[in-house]
Order: sequence, then structure tokens, then C-alpha cells
Amino acid sequence: MGARCCCVTATFLLLLSVSPPALAQGKAEKERIRIGYSVPAAVFSIPFVAGEAGLFREEGLQIEFIRTPGSLAPMVLISEDVDFSIMSAFLLIPASVRRGGDPVMLGGFSTHFGGRVLVSRPEIRSAKELRGKLVGIQRPGDAVEKMARFALQHLGLDPDKDVTFNYLGSDDVLWPALETNRVSATMISPPRTVAARRAGMNFLVNIADLNIEYQGAALTSRRSFMSKYPNLAFRTVRALVRGVHFFKTRREETMGILGTFYRTKDREALEETWDYYAPVLPAKPYVLDNAVQAVLRHLTETDARYAQRKPAEFIDSGYLSELDRSGYIDRLYGGARVRGK
Repeated sequence: MGARCCCVTATFLLLLSVSPPALAQGKAEKERIRIGYSVPAAVFSIPFVAGEAGLFREEGLQIEFIRTPGSLAPMVLISEDVDFSIMSAFLLIPASVRRGGDPVMLGGFSTHFGGRVLVSRPEIRSAKELRGKLVGIQRPGDAVEKMARFALQHLGLDPDKDVTFNYLGSDDVLWPALETNRVSATMISPPRTVAARRAGMNFLVNIADLNIEYQGAALTSRRSFMSKYPNLAFRTVRALVRGVHFFKTRREETMGILGTFYRTKDREALEETWDYYAPVLPAKPYVLDNAVQAVLRHLTETDARYAQRKPAEFIDSGYLSELDRSGYIDRLYGGARVRGK
């Protein structure tokens, strides 16, 4: 009991060490927020982990975590059906351009292509055997297709000549399509990698090994919302910084929460998921200019107007920078200075 009281006291003091920006302004702030997420992957699970760990509650917030299909995520954010959303820069940037810069990225949980592996059927053991076959991906031109193209090129294949892309529409159906032989290869991520290994699938390319910068999962909101509720936005960012810390440092508890998130009790799958993501999650989850620039180059391939855009137009790291400058994040990790990437 005494140890728990000390822990609660330490948490309370840590929360007080950085004051939300609107406390002195007397602005009325709501306490219930809705956070959307577009992909059932670990880097998109941080709000869920933070919520299940009670971190939003400690910030005085109630959270509703809502699944929004990737293609709809920007529209759900713009329509104000959610207050925040976890989505890729690839989805956020076009929406921000259309809405005069209102949608913006506050933080990022993934700054490199990662989390996915090009996996093939048991009978497809090499790049040569993949020629002429179907490769399952989500939607034309999206980040998963971009990853698949990099992976195929790494194998010495021409994505436009040596394989045929089968656009399946959703991340949820990529593994079932491979499992049932509808496609010969696809891009999957933990925990599905465990099922693929058990089924004798061949792991051809781990996209993380290619070390390609690209802004993936990002915390997004609307500038208009943050202007109206700065205190709430600050506390949300702080809860998610604490969520990253919880994920990285509380292995057993995080795996239990991920079990609920993925609806599985498969310990091997949960261990593999945590072991893969915990080391690469940035303790200081900044959106990086270079990673956003890579997304702008990707978007420019189909719309030349994006070539004139700058990463800074789509980033607002003010709340995160305030936490960082105060030493709050370093104190979370026991006083050791940690890097943001």
C-alpha cells in the first residue's frame, strides 16, 4: 500500500511539473475526447494503451477510441466526428491542403518504413519464383504499395513488369488473402507474422531493414480545435507521451493490453509484437521534416502541386516541444536524456 501511494504521489508531482497552457487563461474545456485510428497496428495503438493504463484518466480526460478505415480517417477528422486521429502523413497532408491547413500533425510514432514484411506462399521461395504472381496490397498508390515496391526492387524485381498488384482494399484482408492462396505474396505486420511463420510462409524482405525515412503513424488534430481547447490538446499529447513510455517500459502489462487491442491471447504473437515495436517507438515522438518530405515526394508522383509544399506546413510540435524543453520526458525515463528518433 505504501509503495502504491509513493507511485501515485510521484505521478501527481510529475504531472504538475509542466502546466497546461490554458490553465491560467480560465478557458472552459471539455473532458471527453474521441480519438480515431486507421490501422490495427501497434504504432496506432498508443492511445488505446494509454487509455487502458489509466493515463488519460490521470490527466482528467475520458477517451473514446474509434476505428476509422484508412481512406475515411481524414474525412472523419475534418467532420469533427473525432477530435484527434492516428493516421499516416500520406492521408493527412492531402486533407490539410484541401482544408486550408487546419488538419495538422502534433506528433509521430513512426518515422521510417517499418512494421511490415514481404511474405510469400510456402511454394514461393525466391524472387525468381515470385515473377508473374499476384501481390496483395491495400489501395493504389498508398504507403503499403510504396513499401511493396521498395521490397520488390530490393529483390531485383520490377514492380510494374514482374508482378501484378491485387488491390484488396483493407489491411484486414491481406493475411487472409495470402493464407487462402488468393495472392502469392503480401505485406504483413506483427502479430500476423507469427501465423505466417507457423503456416510455413517465406519471409522475403523486412522493410525496416531498408531504413527508408517516411512519416507513418502520426497524432493529428485540427488547428481550430486546438485553438479552442489548448489545455485539452496539451493533456492529450502528454498522455500519449506517457503512453509511449508505458509501452516501452511495461512489457507484461502492455502485452495484456495489446491482447485486448488485437483480440488475441496468443502469447507468442504478443511477445513478437512488443519485441518488434518497443525498441523503435520514439520516446520523444516528433514528426520529422525529412520523413514528411519523403511523403511529399510520394504524393508528388501523382500530383505535381505537392512539390511546392514544405513539411513545416503540416507540423505543429508546440505541445511536445514544451514537454521536452521542461525535461518532463527525460524525467519519465528516470532522468536519462532520451532521443526523439
